[in-house]
Amino acid sequence: MSDELFDVTIVGAGPTGLFAAYYSGFRGLRTKLIDSQPDLGGQVTALYPDKFIYDVAGFPKILGKDLVTNLVEQAMQYKPAVHLNENVQMMTRVDDGSIELGTDLGKHRTRVIIITAGIGAFTPKTFKRPELDQWMGRGLHFAVRSKDDFRGRRLLVIGGGDSALDWALGLVDYATEITLIHRRDQFRAHEDSVKKLFNSPIKVKTFYELRTIRGDGQVREAVVYQNKTQQEEALQVDAVLAFLGLISNLGPIREWGMEIQDDSIVVTTKMETTLPGVYGAGDITIYPGKLKLIATGFGEAATAVNNAMTYINPKASAFPGHSSSIMEQKEKAGAKRS
Repeated sequence: MSDELFDVTIVGAGPTGLFAAYYSGFRGLRTKLIDSQPDLGGQVTALYPDKFIYDVAGFPKILGKDLVTNLVEQAMQYKPAVHLNENVQMMTRVDDGSIELGTDLGKHRTRVIIITAGIGAFTPKTFKRPELDQWMGRGLHFAVRSKDDFRGRRLLVIGGGDSALDWALGLVDYATEITLIHRRDQFRAHEDSVKKLFNSPIKVKTFYELRTIRGDGQVREAVVYQNKTQQEEALQVDAVLAFLGLISNLGPIREWGMEIQDDSIVVTTKMETTLPGVYGAGDITIYPGKLKLIATGFGEAATAVNNAMTYINPKASAFPGHSSSIMEQKEKAGAKRS
């Protein structure tokens, strides 16, 4: 690993990190992206590339993978250095005021760190019941990589949050039949998604839970029960999709000395952490009134980068100017050089 000094190193290459990389390059800062995943896009790429996202400004709806493609194209205009499959571990302050990041593959030197690591390291929750979890890879899924995997299938979807409802609705045109069960009659999803669910051909069973799965080496039947009456019902299905939530872990970041609250990094309105030169943005951060949305993360990324600019160069303005004016100036400068 070289000893090159970068202006900004972004830890986490999900949507917020990618937009931070774009904005950092836009401000003329030498930028590096580090992520533990093998691909850019973070949780969106890993868990729901084929799921529609409805609350990104400018897009009535957009597939997760298409949003990531656009963000990557936007960020790579300024050619940031990209390091994937690399886990950040240690952070050390160097005598000259710069910061050294230690990973499982080497070291990185930087003036500023922006942490955009989402919910940290994440894995989907399983049932933690061997008799159920043994069906993983044989028709039981805790995440969806491709809608085409479920074309022409009979599906049982389990859960009452955004992931369960979004995937159930997103698979209506692929599956031959979908049943969704939830252990309560209250859903944790967006109100609009709940309305769409009950106006769809999906069979919704509230106060129902999964009892067992049966099959011949592949899922063929799911036995569900009404949790108030304990009455059972056998459903003929080809796949069970269980969206039980995610297990997140801040990992070594927790030991860097920043203020942590509820597994999140406390930041100011400038997206500063309690460590000089270390900023945060996206789902990993917390402050009064915080909303963990992709749309919010984009604004926080711009705020973090622009305030990092003034940390690197105190004479610089945090306000970047209007992008159209700046790009026109750059184009004119390029024309004069040619």
